[in-house]
Amino acid sequence: MSDITIIGAGSMAGAIAALAAKGGRSVQVLARDADAAAAVAGPLEGATSGTVGDDLASEIVVLAVPYPAVADLLAAYEGRLNGSVLVDITNPLDFSTFDSLVVPADGSAAAEIAAAVPGARVLKAFNTTFASTLASGSVGDAQPTTVLIAGDDAAAKAALAAIVTDGGLRAVDAGALSRAREAEALGFLQLTLAAQEKIAWTGGFALI
Repeated sequence: MSDITIIGAGSMAGAIAALAAKGGRSVQVLARDADAAAAVAGPLEGATSGTVGDDLASEIVVLAVPYPAVADLLAAYEGRLNGSVLVDITNPLDFSTFDSLVVPADGSAAAEIAAAVPGARVLKAFNTTFASTLASGSVGDAQPTTVLIAGDDAAAKAALAAIVTDGGLRAVDAGALSRAREAEALGFLQLTLAAQEKIAWTGGFALI
């Protein structure tokens, strides 16, 4: 068994996996491409890797993929996510325009995931941080990186918060899963500012 499973092999997957490993947690990395998963897991002591569809080695499962890939992942693990702590890090942008969210105004990607997998304890986290700020531990030159965690299960939030804080970052309970809508709006704004080079990818919003 592992302490946390990361599904994805991009920069965010790598940063979250490294954060967990820094805090002494065992990590499983899964991706569509076995070599990509191995590249993320390789530098981390004791980490394992595999492909999407493999058995999940942890109760805590992080969906570290772009929003359009989530539906396929949930289908791949249909019936196998009940009881898991499912961490949604996505910002559901319209990637064709990069100018709007694609979820209803009164909803969120996290809410859609919770509806699709009612047996899982869904959390929203990491979507308001960039991979670089997770890795460096700071936003810009001064402010500590803070991971906002929203969800309806207190024990699930505490388990994820412990992984974050053991890795050296701050974790803040952002309230119920309904707060994911505001978190996604904040993440969307931060991404668009960075894409327009109005802030650096090493910067972003900090909680003071």
